[in-house]
Amino acid sequence: MRFETKLAIAAMSAAALWASPAAAQATRTWVSGVGDDVNPCSRTAPCKTFAGAISKTAAGGEINCLDPGGFGTVTITKSMTIDCSGTFGSVLNSGGINGVVVNDSATATPGTIDVKLRGLSIDGAGTTPGLNGIRFVTGRSLIVEDVFIQNQKSGSGVSIQPTTNVEVYLTHVTVADGGTGVLVQPTGTGTALVTMRNVFAVNNSSNGVRVDSTGNTGTRNRITIYDSELSGNNTAGLNVNAFAGTAAAGVILSDSTVSGNGTGIIANGGFATVRVSDTTITGNTTGVSFANSSAIFSYGDNLLDANPDNVAPNNGAFTGAVIPKR
Repeated sequence: MRFETKLAIAAMSAAALWASPAAAQATRTWVSGVGDDVNPCSRTAPCKTFAGAISKTAAGGEINCLDPGGFGTVTITKSMTIDCSGTFGSVLNSGGINGVVVNDSATATPGTIDVKLRGLSIDGAGTTPGLNGIRFVTGRSLIVEDVFIQNQKSGSGVSIQPTTNVEVYLTHVTVADGGTGVLVQPTGTGTALVTMRNVFAVNNSSNGVRVDSTGNTGTRNRITIYDSELSGNNTAGLNVNAFAGTAAAGVILSDSTVSGNGTGIIANGGFATVRVSDTTITGNTTGVSFANSSAIFSYGDNLLDANPDNVAPNNGAFTGAVIPKR
């Protein structure tokens, strides 16, 4: 073999060896409070931040927290799990920015990623509070479990404002001391199927949960809330707005408590419908309020009383009863 040929082969082999570590992505990566983002994010050489680890994690992979730490804000553009269960994983997003953003709009296949967030604390505390704790822009699905979100005073604890059709599942999630706890407001032709279980939306300056179809021309947004607490929110525990010409919004609220809010439940607009079952609505300035051909139906097993406490009652009344089929 000619010397020049051998030299060329050797050069190509060296280049391949050099490029391989940079291009490699692991299915599982690790972050640590004492890590470094120049590391490969392995368990023995962890990264410092979620943003540093995400580029080294394969699509469909998982980032885990090796030890307690604050791991910074992150934008997720591919299917991914971030799981800090068993330790303390924190995101601080003061300064009017988002904590975790899910957005695959710039990829070749927008509206297709599946993201899971588990075992996180997201705090917007600071001179300029956080914007949104979690913001879902585009993707296919988002699962949030065992997450505590607070001080998102400039926006929402969880902002679900997709341009695509999405599914969102919130389980054991607390959203406190922010603007709105959970905002569901798809844009364009996007729609949202949202299920909340054991969600505590408390002490927010606006709404506990707000569903809003303004500017949305999708088909129908469906939200189910059960085993949850919507309390201490200045405007309303649950606020649903859907007017003619926008996407319909149907909400089922079950086995929950709505107390200490400005209004317990608000519905506004002819395409807004709320159905309530086995829920206590008490201690609010106003119990329930509906306007502009909206409806708040009761399954007949709710407690609507003492709104507010110790003064002339302002309970309001349900639009009518839902008679379950037997």
